[in-house]
Formats: sequence, structure tokens, C-alpha cells
Amino acid sequence: MPTLHVLSDSPFTDASLSSCLRLLNEDDGLLLCGDAVYALLADTPQLQALELIPDSIQLYALEEDVQARSIDAPACAQVIDYPEFVRLSLKFAKVNSWL
Repeated sequence: MPTLHVLSDSPFTDASLSSCLRLLNEDDGLLLCGDAVYALLADTPQLQALELIPDSIQLYALEEDVQARSIDAPACAQVIDYPEFVRLSLKFAKVNSWL
């Protein structure tokens, strides 16, 4: 069952990102929002890990949070707005918010 995984905690203070990456299945999606977008910072182990996920798993980042933190999103992440977030929530069979 394709799942959209939603992460909001900083990857520098929480292990949710590494735990989530281990559990991702083919055709899942991963949305970074809030402080989780810090995983997109250049030259970090977190970004290197994200760049290694299979192409069948889509990586998304919430535009408002990327802009608020002045992060340049890498090519591996599709930056989306809130209406697209809602569409993704309906597209995937399940939404899992990592707390």
C-alpha cells in the first residue's frame, strides 16, 4: 500500500529521518516540512542519504518551509505548495506522520 511519509522534525535533533528511510517501500512518498527541510542542506549526510533513495520513491518538500529557512532545494526534491500537499494526501493510500 503506497504511503506518504510526512516528516517535520529536524534531522539534526531527531532520528525520524533515518528511521523513515529504512522503512520506505517502492512507490512511497516522503514529504519534508517544518524543520525536516534542513535535511536538504548541501553537503550534509542527511542530503546524501536522501539522494540515495530509489527513483520509485518521490521526495517532496513544502515550499513555505523551504523558503522560510532560505534553503535551496536540490534537484532530488520536488518543492510543493499546500494545495499539492492535499492532492498528495489523497493520492497515496495512507499518510504516516512521523512524530
